[in-house]
Amino acid sequence: MGHVHGTRRAYVEQGLEATLERKRRSGPSPRKLDGAQEARLIALACGPAPAGRARWTLRLLADKLVELEIVDSISKDCVGRTLKKTTSSLG
Repeated sequence: MGHVHGTRRAYVEQGLEATLERKRRSGPSPRKLDGAQEARLIALACGPAPAGRARWTLRLLADKLVELEIVDSISKDCVGRTLKKTTSSLG
């Protein structure tokens, strides 16, 4: 359901006040990687790229984490957020 459609539906079903009220988030999502897993990701990213590649991509890093059984599954977006968070905390 699109954002506009959902807003329209809320207005019709619940009225203006309910539509304007912001929905509260349930809280932060649980971390996908713990400290040891993050360290392994950083070590991979800082290491040599796979054969035939000039550098690591987020997709290659995500696939390698699964291949090495560091995690069961992980998205390239989660890898990117983790590396971005780590990079900003290093400097």
